[in-house]
Amino acid sequence: MQFIPNPNEIFPNEYHTSCFIRNVITAPNIEVGEYTYYDDPVDPAGFEKNNVLFNWPEFGDRLVIGKFCAIASGAKFIMGPANHRLSSVSTYPFHVFGGAWAEQSPPHLDQLPRKGDIVLGNDVWIGRESVILPGVKIGDGAIVAAYSVVTKDVPPYAVAGGNPARLLKMRFDEELIALLRRFQWWNLPPEELAAFIPFLCDPDLEKVRAELRRRLEKEEPAI
Repeated sequence: MQFIPNPNEIFPNEYHTSCFIRNVITAPNIEVGEYTYYDDPVDPAGFEKNNVLFNWPEFGDRLVIGKFCAIASGAKFIMGPANHRLSSVSTYPFHVFGGAWAEQSPPHLDQLPRKGDIVLGNDVWIGRESVILPGVKIGDGAIVAAYSVVTKDVPPYAVAGGNPARLLKMRFDEELIALLRRFQWWNLPPEELAAFIPFLCDPDLEKVRAELRRRLEKEEPAI
């Protein structure tokens, strides 16, 4: 039987710079899919502590990351409690310092704007030192360039970059994107996925397109 990487390993190879972070997450509001890794030469297993900032689960927002995502060193996810009150003339967080200030101000978390969950799809590549802000949704197969600050949603199979990040291009044409989103290769059983890897790594996109069509037509029930 051929060897297939174990999604339950913390360090999946001998280098120990890449960590399958699903296996080291403890916060109840962080969800990570199988095979998603964070790469860091210093502390790859410290992703939750070092790269998910201002995460107070009681605030109610979540960080949801799909399968087979590649997160480069220094990428940061800024959770909702990092924000300050924006609806009043001062943004200063008086309440957190206690005493008379706390008595005269509403509870801190209740004052903060709520942007919602940060959600990454599957097969997303987040470049080095990128920053993802609260409420951002990044679609399947998207790429975020290094040192980007992502303030808005990124469509599936798009390339985004800059500060603030903007859409740079789509990776593929609409039909190929639609085929990939229908097929969802990241949900294949391990043995089937191993057999499909040559297509995932093939630069001949027309061959890949034809194979996706063939497989999807085979799966569709006869009328």
